[in-house]
Amino acid sequence: MSDLPRKAVTRTAKLAALPLGFAGRATWGLGKRIGGKSAELVAREVQQRTADQLFKVLGELKGGAMKLGQALSVFESALPEEVAGPYRAALTKLQEAAPPMPSGTVHAVLAERLGADWRELFLTFDDKPSAAASIGQVHRAVWHDGRDVAVKVQYPGAGEALLSDLTQLSRFARLLGPLVPGMDIKPLITELRDRVSEELDYEQEARSQRAHAEEFAEDPDVVVPEVVHQSAQVLVTEWLDGVPLAEVIADGTAGQRDRAGQLLARFLFSGPARTGLLHADPHPGNFRLLPPDPEAGASGEESDEGADAARWRLGVLDFGTVDRLPGGLPQTIGDALRLTLGGEADAVYEMLRAEGFVKDSIDLEPDAVLDYLLPIIEPAEVEEFTFSRSWMRHQAARIADPRSPAHQLGKQLNLPPSYLLIHRVTLSTIGVLCQLGATVRLRDELESWLPGFLAPEDAGDAEEAEDDREGQGGQGDVEALEDQEDVEGLDSENQGPARGTKHVPPAPRSAETVDAG
Repeated sequence: MSDLPRKAVTRTAKLAALPLGFAGRATWGLGKRIGGKSAELVAREVQQRTADQLFKVLGELKGGAMKLGQALSVFESALPEEVAGPYRAALTKLQEAAPPMPSGTVHAVLAERLGADWRELFLTFDDKPSAAASIGQVHRAVWHDGRDVAVKVQYPGAGEALLSDLTQLSRFARLLGPLVPGMDIKPLITELRDRVSEELDYEQEARSQRAHAEEFAEDPDVVVPEVVHQSAQVLVTEWLDGVPLAEVIADGTAGQRDRAGQLLARFLFSGPARTGLLHADPHPGNFRLLPPDPEAGASGEESDEGADAARWRLGVLDFGTVDRLPGGLPQTIGDALRLTLGGEADAVYEMLRAEGFVKDSIDLEPDAVLDYLLPIIEPAEVEEFTFSRSWMRHQAARIADPRSPAHQLGKQLNLPPSYLLIHRVTLSTIGVLCQLGATVRLRDELESWLPGFLAPEDAGDAEEAEDDREGQGGQGDVEALEDQEDVEGLDSENQGPARGTKHVPPAPRSAETVDAG
């Protein structure tokens, strides 16, 4: 594979060929049908050929083309099953791998950014990349102090390619619409384009990753690699072993899927509360499922598969795109969810109007808005919810069908700019949960971390109950203390922290070796 294709004419030609290819395959399909092949068989062949060409081009070009492919890949669970099959394999390929750049180019970047004697910084350096992503690739190495590290090297010309690709893709965004029913692709492309400078800024990425690594350093559930060294175009972090989430989706046990889903939801909602930052690139390639920490004090008793799965941890990678939320997730989200679940249509409608979700020029029926929202937030209504592709497809079809009231109402709603990234991250995370088929106690995480989800009186009751438990423990009552630890500590049944309280991590773990794939 040659270096990252950068010349505008080359990249534009590859991207421009996509809609022509779509049209050509439609014509080929018509010919096959005239020749006697069944419509179903022909459609399947056309879908497979379309997927092969689309994602081959996106993956080869890297840059913005692959970034869009990765963003779309988490939504494949929204596709009707008869369409999803041909696309699923092609989509997931983008989450873990892309053609690498030559080792000579890698060495040149390292020499320019780390100095001509860059090899002295490493005891070993593997020229073969362990992962290749949209704007850079990762090499495994051993730092001069003996730590296993991941060395992320940015593709030369990545910024120019990123902007060029996204500009070209926006011109035929409508052709990509069928990939994700009910979703307008063009705003997604615009948002990705607006964040190009942030994606390319490894100094900013290092700051965001350090903030998470510091906050989650003693956490029993989430592992974030430490930053070892950073310079322009090169980011060195500790290495993270583990099972890529894409593999858990494909082959994981039910226990692993549920545990991964619970921790993914916990990280989504706890991260902004704990760091003031929202990890904004939640595709499966950025997560690992790590086995239980051997130094966390596991009991000597033989444990079953469910108990083992409940002690696995979530490794989180790639902090190149974050949303800055100094006060955590907006309380409006929690308030709106609580009021919607409570059936308070008028209050919900007024809140949405005040926040700009309903423009002043639009008049809607509050009860109709409530009916639109309730199915979407079903996972927050029950104690635990099993996310599935069929549920996701049902929601997508309900909103995408031009004949449905949900479609007509959805077109009249507005998404304020300040909520754009939060909205995309939430939808993407739900997409991953559906790919996992995970059973998740989402309500527990919302009550623990989302401001406003608990009514003020309920939040006060939860804090009072927490104080009571702490008082019991202080009286030396061993049985009460054990009960308190069951509620406050790492819950082996994936129930998360006590409701209405913040999660308190236990004693520090020893340092981990971690990966930044």
